[in-house]
Amino acid sequence: MSLSESYLTDELHPIDIVESLAERHAWEFDRIGDDQIAMAVEGQWKHYSITLAWSGYDETLRLICTFEMEPPEDRLPALYECLNAVNDACWAGAFAFWPDQRLMTWRYGLVMAGGQMPCPDQIDRLIGTAVAAAERYYPAFQLVIWGERSAADAMQVAIAEAYGRA
Repeated sequence: MSLSESYLTDELHPIDIVESLAERHAWEFDRIGDDQIAMAVEGQWKHYSITLAWSGYDETLRLICTFEMEPPEDRLPALYECLNAVNDACWAGAFAFWPDQRLMTWRYGLVMAGGQMPCPDQIDRLIGTAVAAAERYYPAFQLVIWGERSAADAMQVAIAEAYGRA
């Protein structure tokens, strides 16, 4: 049975669906308001803070996935070069570094024009894609910042696909 078969999405608000998914996955979450929820999702590399917000005005479910990153000031140009390479490889969502907050962010907006509502499978995939992108590119960011590697070298780590576990 798919996730969407266990919900009646015609009557549920998108953030209600997210809350149900968070409970199902046993993620810590805080319902900030009717239109916003924040969650903590544990990955292999980091704990990710994920916020989803529904905007009825433009019918968009916005997702922001953040994790701490504290690069030395002299490594920022290399980090921004790596960000450009990473974003060029991403088809869904984009990374940005927020220097004032010392956070790396991955952002995506799911536009649901015409009164449509996202289904649980879409939202689950959206969250999974955010975490997968963060997990995939975190080592590249670390190599550029702390390993003083070039963006091109660091991207080789992110592009390599690992199969199985050691």
